[in-house]
Amino acid sequence: MHILATSTAFPPHYYTQREFLDALLPYWGQDPKVASIVERLHLRTGVDGRYFSRRLDEYLALDSWGKCNDAWIEVAVDLGERAIDCAVRQVGLRADQLRAIFFVSVTGIASPSIDARLVNRMHLAPNIRRNPIFGLGCVAGAAGLARAADYVRAYPDQIAVLLSVELCSLTWQRDDKSVANLISVGLFGDGAAAVLVAGDNIPRRGPRILASDRVFYPNTEEVMGWSISEKGFNIVLSPDVPKVVVENLGPNVDAFLAAHGMTRRDIGSWIMHTGGPKVLEATAESLGLTRKDLEVSWEALRRVGNLSSASVLVVLDEIMKHRRPAPGTRSILAAMGPGFCAEMLLLEW
Repeated sequence: MHILATSTAFPPHYYTQREFLDALLPYWGQDPKVASIVERLHLRTGVDGRYFSRRLDEYLALDSWGKCNDAWIEVAVDLGERAIDCAVRQVGLRADQLRAIFFVSVTGIASPSIDARLVNRMHLAPNIRRNPIFGLGCVAGAAGLARAADYVRAYPDQIAVLLSVELCSLTWQRDDKSVANLISVGLFGDGAAAVLVAGDNIPRRGPRILASDRVFYPNTEEVMGWSISEKGFNIVLSPDVPKVVVENLGPNVDAFLAAHGMTRRDIGSWIMHTGGPKVLEATAESLGLTRKDLEVSWEALRRVGNLSSASVLVVLDEIMKHRRPAPGTRSILAAMGPGFCAEMLLLEW
């Protein structure tokens, strides 16, 4: 199995963190204490700017979950089409040559799902195998890539596409003044990513996927996720997330590598979910890495914020397009998310 091509797609509305903060403060400005906390938290996220599904002045009209979800469907289909089209064009394919589609998201719901709508929009093969996956959150980029690899392992003559679309701005709760919500509003952005995964009988253009593994941590379901009410998605984000990362990620990666006769010294590059500053710092601490080792993840966080499941795929896209390691280099691609859990892939360039 190998990665054939990657692509990203973003909405047209980009705002700096300062521009967004100035537009946001009127929502909470009546409470000087909250406004002060918002400004302090947002300017410490490591984010310079983000993409948004709507102009900032249009969010006030999205005053119900239904309106937000309708916007999510509209934008998700548009970005999904752009991301997949870009990926297949890179390698001279037609969209109807894809044999499976894995769609991951945790920021909206639809039935028929977004992948079904793309079958119609893009004239994908009517017998394409559809695999919509909801609920994995930030880990879904890595998990979806592993599931797509499992598919083409069974069908080595075929190509599957993984599509992640996360429109985090459409989940904000304007009346939630919890620290978790204030942080998430300043950290998460909107965007999409697509990855083509090919079987061994397809000529290789990118890294081989040597193996994957996953670890579920029992009794940690309150660490991260959504509390879903009539208002929509309410963020669950424990301050213990960095602690869980520090305590588990390093041992998990070590066990994964040991199963394949390797250690961290055999890894030449790290493709890690961006999380936020504390998560990236915890990742480095757990794995014994430097900030430079995670430079691409830090840069992605700065440019577009945390895109949940799409984040690790944005990092992968940057490495595929501009920072490919030398042939033979091995990489770990990993993310963690609700459950709480981790997903890891071993790549060879």
